[in-house]
Amino acid sequence: MTTRFMVTTPIYYVNDRPHIGQARTTIAADVLARFHRMAGEETFFLTGTDEHGSKVEEKAKKLGMTPRELCDLNVGYFKRAWESLNISYDYFVRTTDVRHEKAIVRLLDRLYKARTKNGEEVIYQGEYSGLYCLGCEKFITEKDLVNGLCPDHQQEPKRITEKNYFFRLSSYLKQLEDLIRRDELMITPEEKKRETLGLLKQELEDFSISREKVSWGIPLPFDPSQNAYVWVDALPNYISAVGYGDDPEQFKKWWKEGKVIHLIGKDILKFHTIFWPSMLLALGEALPNQIFVHGFFTINGQKMSKTLGNVIYPETYVELYGSDGARYLLLTQFPFGQDGDIQEERFVEKYNADLANDLGNLVSRTLKMVGSYCDGTIPQASVYESSDENLIREATGCSDLVWWHIQEISINQAIDQIMKLVRSTNRYIENQAPWTLVKNNNMERLQTVLYVSCETLRIISALFYPVLPQKCTRIRELLGFSGEDMIPTLNEANQWGRLKSGTKVSIPESLFPRLEKTGKSAIKVGYEKSKEAVVEESNIPLEVSYDEFSKIDFRVAEVKSAEKVKGADKLLKLKIEIGTEEREIVAGVAEHYTPEEMVGKKIVVVANLQPAKIRGIESNGMLLAARDGNILSLVCLDKDVKGGSKIS
Repeated sequence: MTTRFMVTTPIYYVNDRPHIGQARTTIAADVLARFHRMAGEETFFLTGTDEHGSKVEEKAKKLGMTPRELCDLNVGYFKRAWESLNISYDYFVRTTDVRHEKAIVRLLDRLYKARTKNGEEVIYQGEYSGLYCLGCEKFITEKDLVNGLCPDHQQEPKRITEKNYFFRLSSYLKQLEDLIRRDELMITPEEKKRETLGLLKQELEDFSISREKVSWGIPLPFDPSQNAYVWVDALPNYISAVGYGDDPEQFKKWWKEGKVIHLIGKDILKFHTIFWPSMLLALGEALPNQIFVHGFFTINGQKMSKTLGNVIYPETYVELYGSDGARYLLLTQFPFGQDGDIQEERFVEKYNADLANDLGNLVSRTLKMVGSYCDGTIPQASVYESSDENLIREATGCSDLVWWHIQEISINQAIDQIMKLVRSTNRYIENQAPWTLVKNNNMERLQTVLYVSCETLRIISALFYPVLPQKCTRIRELLGFSGEDMIPTLNEANQWGRLKSGTKVSIPESLFPRLEKTGKSAIKVGYEKSKEAVVEESNIPLEVSYDEFSKIDFRVAEVKSAEKVKGADKLLKLKIEIGTEEREIVAGVAEHYTPEEMVGKKIVVVANLQPAKIRGIESNGMLLAARDGNILSLVCLDKDVKGGSKIS
């Protein structure tokens, strides 16, 4: 058994806030990390953000921000999203971290000094002219285009000619192909291995490692006039985070001695399966053990995009289904690793069927019967019958099956195996009918049936813990666990008899309250969240025509009360009067004005906006303010100006 395990997600680009596609990958990595910890393996779970490059630079300019300000803003969104989903990462890497930048400088310097087996420079200078897609942050060929456009971003690439530095990829392709064929670099699923081998047959060109016309990046140590190409900066995050360049012992422990698995999306396959391992070969460093490539998904049959208005943020699902519910639903829509479709109308149905009815009902009925029939304590089992032994066999054997699926990164099959045990336990209770045993005063048999039910529930709580950490912690608490025993192990999950008779149990609340189909769409809620993001950024320029501008209704409003919005450093909730009308608005001014300073001010508001939900508060309007760098000043009027007056 591997004693050290390292799992990584891609580092996510910060030109926007996280969406459920990125959340699904991160949840999957979290489940793997938690299972390997349960197996007794020392585990390192890495995620983070990719923050350099022209996309960030251009988006920041559009928003009137510096690139660093935009990065800090969106990194905050990522960290809050992962916190809401209970993601147990060990390290969050940012490519703007000083530690990472130092590692990149060291890596580039080593590559610049390195030579191939033929004595050629690994890094050489040359001129490149090609089509560059800003959305992809990469050069693409004519044959990649569809009707002259990048197929992924539906935009026409720019033709760019630059003097850059190149990595001599051609010198490592044959060696890399041999390693992939022998599975020394394992690429899964199998069709992605075949796709990579197909790319290797296409006589791939050497790739550029630098850009001379992008200012937001890490300067090359051997030519500061150029910055590292964003992919060359981003890919080494996997080693900078574990000590490359500053902690040799840590680097050896995780990268050289542990098992390393990268989880990536299929759109970045070439960079991870060809460019990244080739760079490592040139450095003489170990390769990752496995690269697992997952597919894409659509939302109700459509590609997720802001243009279509169907981008869903992970916090939206947490709000609708709870943290564990969101984790479960995102993982179980279709097998991880394949393309699929997320069908929103099935979410409530699946939540109710799997979590409320099957798992939630099992917990509730089992512990309530222990409370009613056994004075609230775990009973003593006596002689086991064949029905008991069949369930015991299934329960104690479930751990090995689940662990096998996890090692294969077949997360859906692992979950299916646990749910099969949940349903078997519910059938067992139905068939044994403890209520009838009570009626017939068959207390010895009743105690055995309830012990078997509780002990199987303990095993389920252990196996489901990596997927449903909050609810399984609660189940174990209800079963009388405390302290270190609250965190389960795989060894515990394949043993029978760990529950001690006489242990006091608690009568549970509803773990997964049944949901009604309210028609509340996650897409609609997500759209409201996107408006919230615009408000929080608070300095996005408004580009409108004269006719459109004339439709904006500016009014004078008096601030009657103000308070901070819980959990939001930038937001104040204001109660305002526009003439005789009272409203509430949420404004991103808390870093510049205290609630006390706001009360009594005559401010200017946009009064004819559609209400927007911001941190769960309905905001009915926006106020006007001027920004100069870090200084923000409200547009305020004299006290004698009547509230409700129209600004013209």
